[in-house]
Amino acid sequence: MVKHIRDLFNLNGKTAIITGGSRGIGKEMAEALAEAGANLMLCARRAEWLDETVREFRANKFNVIAQVCDVAKPEDVQAVIDETVLHYGKVDILINNAGVSWGAMPEDMPLERWKQVLDINLTGCFLFAQAAGREMLKRGQGSIINIASIAGITSSANGPFYVGYAASKAGLIGLTRELAASWGRKGIRVNAIAPGFFHSRLADAVIDIYEGAIKEDNAIPRVGEAGELKGIAVFLASDASSYVTGQTIAVDGGMTI
Repeated sequence: MVKHIRDLFNLNGKTAIITGGSRGIGKEMAEALAEAGANLMLCARRAEWLDETVREFRANKFNVIAQVCDVAKPEDVQAVIDETVLHYGKVDILINNAGVSWGAMPEDMPLERWKQVLDINLTGCFLFAQAAGREMLKRGQGSIINIASIAGITSSANGPFYVGYAASKAGLIGLTRELAASWGRKGIRVNAIAPGFFHSRLADAVIDIYEGAIKEDNAIPRVGEAGELKGIAVFLASDASSYVTGQTIAVDGGMTI
């Protein structure tokens, strides 16, 4: 029986973990999943940001819990998984959104900053996918969404220059394909979103460098607006994308075409 379109996007009864879910695009995507009916587990490194978002979400009648977590620490990751299963009974959706950046020319990139960016942006995503995947495998279903970036697809000789960030996001796209290939026949779909430039704490430091070129060259000549990642997040989390896996979808106003 073919599902009604409303049922395809319905996340009622689903449980979603969103890393870096207290601010910026992580918060936006978490809100989208909650509006579609999902239960939420938010995690981030700073309790004050989490507490503020949880209060706001609960005021909107969302079903949400939260936990402080450093995604580069396996014990923190497992603690989030364990608390999610204890509270909600399962894990259906994971959005790997937590990330950092460090701008430097390659010849000047401090090794400790390179390691920090790769540990959080790539290894952290693997650790969460591995831990959530073990739970999803028990039930034979799940959707993992990795938040990559157009920085993993394309670069510019005009900068900004962030070699660790670009490498981590390119690696995340490869990780997405490999996890999709590994788990597709076991009921788990794995996809990635590659945002272009959206205003956020991470992007605002460099967005001025690009905004003029975006307005001049993009097919949609502007920076992304608040809310424009909500639809793709719900699509990839829901049965609306039940035949989609291993894909990286750019949401960039046509920057990479």
